[in-house]
Amino acid sequence: MKTLLRTLLFLSLIVWLGAEIFFPIVAGITFTTLAPDTHTAGTIVGELIRILHGMGLVSGLVALAVMALAPAWHIYKPRAVLAPMILVVLMLGCTAYSQYGIIPAMERDRRAAGGAIDTADAGNPVTAHFNGLHNRSEHVEEAVLVLGLATVALVAWAESTRA
Repeated sequence: MKTLLRTLLFLSLIVWLGAEIFFPIVAGITFTTLAPDTHTAGTIVGELIRILHGMGLVSGLVALAVMALAPAWHIYKPRAVLAPMILVVLMLGCTAYSQYGIIPAMERDRRAAGGAIDTADAGNPVTAHFNGLHNRSEHVEEAVLVLGLATVALVAWAESTRA
């Protein structure tokens, strides 16, 4: 049972961080391939980020549950999983904020700009707001990645201090 729980923890972190690392590559290739049609590229990337967030939320909840159970199953010492659990909660918060706060606001701005943000006037306040939200979204995803890497390091440390 200990091996199963540890495997679930590692797998959940691998899936989430792997997707976080791979997403900018896919987004870049999508925009490069569909260069003249940035609206279509944005639509595809928007759907992909929703999938990324869904994977992140499920993976984060699995990781959190396993870390919560780990001390009871004598997999990790209670203090060793406290910091990684806090980081996963922060990652979940960032992911939920992006999914349910930033993305819907960007979608509202896109609709308000006439459906295609790339054809809207750059001086338009709606376009400027959209671009600000896009920038914030990138920073939130970067934060999730950095927190995830720190979580992996702390889980590795917890492995070295196992009871």
